[in-house]
Amino acid sequence: MSSSLNRRHFLSVAALGLGAATLAACGGPSTSGAGATAATTDWSKVKPAAKITFMSSHPGKSADIEAQLIKEFQAANPGITVDLVTGGANYEEVAQKFQTAQAGNNVPDVVVASDVWWFRYAIADTVVANDALLKAVGDATGGFNATLFGDYSYASKHWAVPYARSTPLFYYNKDHFKAAGLPDRAPKTWDEFSQWAPKIQAANAKKPGYQHAYQYPALAGYAGWTLQNVLWGQGGGWSKEWTLTANSAESVKAMQWVQDTIVKDGWAGVSSKDAVSDMTAGAVSATVSSTGDLVGTLKAAKAANMNIGVGFLPGGPVSASPVCPTGGAGLVIASKTSPERQLASAKFVSFMTNAQSTAKFSAATGYMPVRTDADMAAVLATTPQIQVALDQLKVTRSQDYGRVFLPGADQEMADAAAKIMNQKADVKATLTALQDKLDGIYTKTVKPKLKA
Repeated sequence: MSSSLNRRHFLSVAALGLGAATLAACGGPSTSGAGATAATTDWSKVKPAAKITFMSSHPGKSADIEAQLIKEFQAANPGITVDLVTGGANYEEVAQKFQTAQAGNNVPDVVVASDVWWFRYAIADTVVANDALLKAVGDATGGFNATLFGDYSYASKHWAVPYARSTPLFYYNKDHFKAAGLPDRAPKTWDEFSQWAPKIQAANAKKPGYQHAYQYPALAGYAGWTLQNVLWGQGGGWSKEWTLTANSAESVKAMQWVQDTIVKDGWAGVSSKDAVSDMTAGAVSATVSSTGDLVGTLKAAKAANMNIGVGFLPGGPVSASPVCPTGGAGLVIASKTSPERQLASAKFVSFMTNAQSTAKFSAATGYMPVRTDADMAAVLATTPQIQVALDQLKVTRSQDYGRVFLPGADQEMADAAAKIMNQKADVKATLTALQDKLDGIYTKTVKPKLKA
């Protein structure tokens, strides 16, 4: 199976399945262990624990709003105390700390889990399926955005609830665009922006510290997420369902275009740390970043007397829409805790993601509200740009299976992107090497777990 992830084999996965969407749709394999235990526990006979721990990376600079929501939860549930723990600066650091904790008996009860981590937890039985728990605490899960909640479905169960959910947005400096004589909007396609970029760069080149018309986001960890937009627009992708396509002609063409914008055309750069910070510092005119950066970016821009606009991600010559992936993180409940702590955790998870809380979280960060009944009127009155994210959610596309369901694939994609974008490596050769590595992940990590 050199380059194809055969669907029949994925349907037979027992301990390390890979197809959340497909497996859920087809019933998939049943899981034992934590999920089964949670489903069969008589929760009416369990008393919630007096204290639980919530491990977070505070996505979107959300430490303050998380602390506020915890206070509100404790006021509504005076018998439960929540200890907020910083698990790291990003999703990957939280994941590593949660994994390390499995070796001992002191695991956090509720953990922020990114789009590339929740499934690994589910198949490793380090988290519990939450359907029975949410029912036990009276959560009307039908109020969740069906797409966002459905992202966590595997083997007919849900293993996380949506929390800090996002899509990438196109951020741009309105004043820089105006100086170039351009319309006050995001480009409809990357081809259109290719025509705009030299004008933007020429019009703003003499500004102190100015570098580029466009800045690609920092590659470590998330290049595989944002670059899907360019790949899809060119008809490529990391995979097409279960078939790996990282080195397809379309993918090579897309990544060659990316390299050319940096090396040949010279109007784009790559952020070493934070592209939106580069933009609010006046160094670049546009970038792509998470909706979770929206509120913080607008505040920073206001402090710098800068006008920032946001828009949909640009399309490509093959596909103008949908070319925007969903992303972000959900909340999982650890399996290596007592039923009492799991029940208290379910109460907390339900509260943190209810209609009122998700509206407050969205207002503070820019992340999308995860409940359809969330009242966003007050939020939109103060931050109308959030409407762009809500509108774009309607035309999003599920992420490539090759990124989300192959353990470690996201980092391999980031490493390949770094070679192409920072080291001027041959695009086709680099993507072929990536294809081989992805296939190796399947052969070494997945295939041995498949039933005959």
